[in-house]
Amino acid sequence: MTTLSTHVLDTMHGKPAAGMQLWLEDADGEALFAGETNADGRCPGLPDLAPGRYALTFAVAEYFAGKGVALPDPPFLGDVRIAFGVSEEGHYHVPLLLSPFAYSTYRGS
Repeated sequence: MTTLSTHVLDTMHGKPAAGMQLWLEDADGEALFAGETNADGRCPGLPDLAPGRYALTFAVAEYFAGKGVALPDPPFLGDVRIAFGVSEEGHYHVPLLLSPFAYSTYRGS
């Protein structure tokens, strides 16, 4: 099995994105996990994964609106969905760096 972690950084405010809702689904859209980031922008409790296709979805607009950021209607980024594949055992880290108008991700360690 493969372990999974994520770390969400709010580049607009220059700090971890605490309290952001996120969920994990498999390739068939079946919900595997729902949670929120902690004070450090991390989400403990993500499940171990078998090889396959998955997606992490982050509630970006809801997070920024909750921080008092004035967003256009509709917001440029509502939910950010990161589809990724797990091909080997080990650890997969999927970080998210974001603002209301941009995001970046990569496979971390």
